[in-house]
Amino acid sequence: MAGGTWSATDMPVLPGLYMIFQAAALAAIEPGARGTVVLPVKAHWGPMNEFVEVGSEAAITALFTDDETGSATARTTLRLALLAQPKKVLAYRLGDSSAAIATKTLQDTTSTPVNALRIDAKYKGARGNNFRLTVATNLVDNNKKDIKLYDGTTLLRIFTFTSGTVAAAAAAINEDAGNIWISASVLLPGNGILADVSNIALTGGNSGISGITNADYIAALGAFETQDFHVLALDGVFDAALRTSVVAWVKRLRAEGKGITVALGGSAAEDTGATAVSVALTRSATVDFEGVINVGDGGVLDGVSYSSAQTAAWVAGLVAGTALSGSTTYAASPFEDVTRRWTRSEQEAAVKGGVFLLIHDGRKVKVLKGINSLVSLRSGQNKGWKKIRKIRVMDQITYDLMQTAEDNYIGKVNNTAEGRLALIGAGKDYLRTLATEGVIESTGYNVSLDPRFYGSSPAIKPDDDQVFLTWTADDTDVMEQIFGTFNVQ
Repeated sequence: MAGGTWSATDMPVLPGLYMIFQAAALAAIEPGARGTVVLPVKAHWGPMNEFVEVGSEAAITALFTDDETGSATARTTLRLALLAQPKKVLAYRLGDSSAAIATKTLQDTTSTPVNALRIDAKYKGARGNNFRLTVATNLVDNNKKDIKLYDGTTLLRIFTFTSGTVAAAAAAINEDAGNIWISASVLLPGNGILADVSNIALTGGNSGISGITNADYIAALGAFETQDFHVLALDGVFDAALRTSVVAWVKRLRAEGKGITVALGGSAAEDTGATAVSVALTRSATVDFEGVINVGDGGVLDGVSYSSAQTAAWVAGLVAGTALSGSTTYAASPFEDVTRRWTRSEQEAAVKGGVFLLIHDGRKVKVLKGINSLVSLRSGQNKGWKKIRKIRVMDQITYDLMQTAEDNYIGKVNNTAEGRLALIGAGKDYLRTLATEGVIESTGYNVSLDPRFYGSSPAIKPDDDQVFLTWTADDTDVMEQIFGTFNVQ
């Protein structure tokens, strides 16, 4: 989908809908339309280098296991994101070149056994090394055999096949729709009869975690670019060079019209050290961009402390799951405490300095204010650009207009006075819907031809395939500060 920002002196080349948002021309859309989080994870099992939707904690266990030894991050990262109840969570498992499946070769019953059947774990990872196989005669029917698959001592599946043949064994495994653990390949027929074995292990499985570098995360960003998502977080990593690369990537995509946001944080030491406040403020000052949320502290959940880099997954889920008519300010969290309680003056510094902070108000842990890392306003921006809600609203407007233009206007409607009127009418209907839902003010919104390009003496004459519009609307906001005067008589 082409689009992005434009200027009269630097016209885009690709066909598409290009818009400039000025401070007086914000709008919004109906709540809940944006809600997809994408998360890179490291795990000992599961699909690698592909996107998997995860909808529950049970799904995390089934897809990636709960094992977080050896720097695996899937359970923590995905669980924190799910706790915020986003519309959708997409996991993308990373792995280095050492990643390998666990395997085991079974033999036939000849006097000089032949390697007849190879059993492979379905996914690369160390979990496959826990799989155990037992081949034995079926206890009910002597003409049949069973392959029993165990995960350690837990029985996962029994594959029953006729006459003990190698081909039948492979078919029983590969044609079982409920089998999500192993696959089978016939190597040599031998005498065609599979030999009995007891509790033999698959070997050679490697999770491919230890060699993962920043380059693997950067390569994953290229895959993310092909997906339709709204918020990104990393899996607890906090390397400064990687953060820099991710921020540059987000800036590029936003300039190209893909309205995404990323939530990033720091290490546990950065969150709790003597310089925690200055470190968090410096991160925001360095990034200083509306598409990046800088999480300043971590949370404590079920007695476990999570760094701000880990807690960023929950923040990403929260942003994605919050209705566009709402705000993350004062949003309740599942945490029982924070890893560092900022003082009032420090909290004020966080708000001014673009740090997204979790606070303990004496009763519960909640978000202090729904802000991004923007500190210094650029041309055409006002202080609304510092709010997560405002940015999400603008991003959705851009997406909706691009999608509507591509589906219904670009290449389909003649660029005549009548065609332009039809486009303007559709735009007004769009804003009318927003006004009805209370997302924008019910008066004062309008769509019209940009007077700089039309009229008796335009500053620039549009090409025959170009249309320039102005959109005007007053967006609404939520109450964040309430001031009262108490008169005592």
